[in-house]
Amino acid sequence: MVDPKHPDWKVPAKLRANARALRRNSIDAERILWSELRAGRLNGARFRRQVPIDHYVADFICHAAKLVIELDGGQHFSDAGERADARRSVAIEAKGFKVLRFNNHDVMTNRSGVLETIVTAIAERTLSPALPRKRGREQTVSVEKKQP
Repeated sequence: MVDPKHPDWKVPAKLRANARALRRNSIDAERILWSELRAGRLNGARFRRQVPIDHYVADFICHAAKLVIELDGGQHFSDAGERADARRSVAIEAKGFKVLRFNNHDVMTNRSGVLETIVTAIAERTLSPALPRKRGREQTVSVEKKQP
């Protein structure tokens, strides 16, 4: 039986090697966002980075929420880049994931807004909130909804 949180996708060796290289050579925005997402720091949601999905490598993925987060640099803002991103999103969404896109500048200048958007998407896509694992660490980010 296949574990729905960790699908058994056949990943070509070249794509797997590319994902490893991307993890080793992260850009600043990726490192900053990963520091907030790793080890369940964002309200207990577990993320992985640079994960092969279909024939792409997703920047960040939360299997439990079926959520993919993509960070876009300047090359993504051309017409060709936007068309390629649209094809990529369609392919990933066909696997049942929701794709959130942020540009690198937003991560660098509006980190709390980016994290709040991610928390909201996770809450919308999970039936029950993820419970943080007890590891003696304090949660880095805790976003609470304000009462009206």
